[in-house]
Amino acid sequence: MAYSSKLIEQAITEVAKLPGIGKKSALRVVLHLLKQDTQETSLLAGALLDLRENIKYCSVCHNISDHEICAICSSHKRDDTLICVVEDIRDVMAIENTDQFYGKYHVLGGIISPIDGIGPEDIKIDALIKRVADNDQIEEIILALPATMEGDTTAFYLTKKLQEFNLKITGIARGVPVGSELEYTDEVTLGRSIMNRRQI
Repeated sequence: MAYSSKLIEQAITEVAKLPGIGKKSALRVVLHLLKQDTQETSLLAGALLDLRENIKYCSVCHNISDHEICAICSSHKRDDTLICVVEDIRDVMAIENTDQFYGKYHVLGGIISPIDGIGPEDIKIDALIKRVADNDQIEEIILALPATMEGDTTAFYLTKKLQEFNLKITGIARGVPVGSELEYTDEVTLGRSIMNRRQI
């Protein structure tokens, strides 16, 4: 597609790099931004720069945070005995949206996938083991991982690694469709899966 401006073309190229946005959608976004007041566009640009430069990862659970320790880990209202292990930050958001879970989290930052060259050492498994070893208050670990072969492999590996501790290890109920990602599961199904977790 030919553009009348190199600046437009450059903006479209950058916006089109975002997930789920093609060239046509990027063109609509760019033209929309062009119609906005300069102040509105500056607010968006500033928010994105602020996000990129100042976002932190919780030193306890590895969730995104504005502070060294996230609001969930530092909350006295959350159950310290219960840790929900998830693949990704988006899974924390999905579970939080169900309003059914009141424990804390551990974000692995991925799952074991030999095909993709991701082994146990590439994700936050050692941090989880250390967290459990250092905290005798933890009573249950919920493995809320994708219902995929990689998710099951990761769950099996974690179960073996956690066997030395006196813990209840559960997995979310298979109300979540096999092969699906947690972030795309509806809130009712995900909430029921958390409430009806089973022992592994």
